[in-house]
Amino acid sequence: MSHRVAVAASILTADFGNLYRAVRKLERAGVDRLHLDVMDGHFVPNMTFGPDVVSAFRRLTQLPLDVHLMISEPSRFVGRFIEAGSDSLTFHVETAESPEIKRATLHEIAAARRQPGLAVSPATPIGAVEPYLDLLSIIMVMTVEPGFGGQRFMPEPAAKIADAKSMLAGQPGGQVHVDGGVSADTAGLVMAYGVDVCVVGSALFQRGRDAAREVAAIKSASSP
Repeated sequence: MSHRVAVAASILTADFGNLYRAVRKLERAGVDRLHLDVMDGHFVPNMTFGPDVVSAFRRLTQLPLDVHLMISEPSRFVGRFIEAGSDSLTFHVETAESPEIKRATLHEIAAARRQPGLAVSPATPIGAVEPYLDLLSIIMVMTVEPGFGGQRFMPEPAAKIADAKSMLAGQPGGQVHVDGGVSADTAGLVMAYGVDVCVVGSALFQRGRDAAREVAAIKSASSP
């Protein structure tokens, strides 16, 4: 039995010199949401942007904004990203913050009526999110190492999608996202595991590739 898979467009490789044009292009291509990667240069060896840019995207589109916090202390900044207009906020289970602080941060996101999520890097067992399941709307399975766009899809970590799906079975509206190297070429595999949302980045912005055709191909790859 197939289910409709949503496409979240990662804007990491978009043209930041013209965000308006980039957003319009993605809307026309039929994406379901935008995925905004926030990096602090500490948790990952790269830096991107903060709440002000999230606010700019919020003004440009009505599409849901999935904000992926690749930062060391999400508890310190999550409030600002909520205020910026994020619809969901996912941070990494690998951060050094204590389990109590992680739970409090997830509570804060849920209390603001946004979707709280935890991301799992390729080397991290999916069981790491188990203590937080009662608070989760999203589990994000990383199929590349967090920190840079344009990396090659890693098939081995994708197997965690099926486990994450089972773990969220008791959560109404719970979703499994996959992030990293997803394209029309790899979508069939992640969909076979039951993924709900595919985060697609560089495949939508490569010269010579039609973004609308790529989105349609990914959505049509749902396993019967």
